[in-house]
Amino acid sequence: MKRYFNLLVCALALIFLFSGVNAQTDIPSVKVKDLTNRTIDTKSFTNDGKPIVISFWATWCKPCVEELSAMNELYDDLQKETGVKIIAVSIDDSRNSKKVAPFSKGKGWKFDMYLDENSDFRRAMNVGNPPFTFLIDGNGKIVFKHVGYAAGDEEELVKEIRKLLSDQKIPAPAK
Repeated sequence: MKRYFNLLVCALALIFLFSGVNAQTDIPSVKVKDLTNRTIDTKSFTNDGKPIVISFWATWCKPCVEELSAMNELYDDLQKETGVKIIAVSIDDSRNSKKVAPFSKGKGWKFDMYLDENSDFRRAMNVGNPPFTFLIDGNGKIVFKHVGYAAGDEEELVKEIRKLLSDQKIPAPAK
């Protein structure tokens, strides 16, 4: 009986540890660079009280490219409907980061683009392998996370954005 009690206590401790009680809920303050090499503090990522999507990606990551391309197709209409801003954060290292600007321009992506060459922001957000996407509410709180990409996952993100707006009673931008 004592052995079962000890197992239960250990199981509950592990559940508590990994349940997200200590999970990141705010955007941390980390320095990244934009594509003009200007340093930006991630704490300054704002969107006038409207949602932000932060997507960690890399040029060598095919699912990342697929996800951002799918989101790019929806972006104009989604922005008009919800006011959402998409921020793409490349985790390419300093050897590959010079490829990011021409790569993203060639894809026609319209997102705000940042470089996290040392993976400081990636570590601060507890990001494993890309693609790793966050939905941030208008107060800077992380409200949704998604790891990986399969065709159609962008629709789940769109649903979460709409749900967030309806939960917060944020009016959509004027058309």
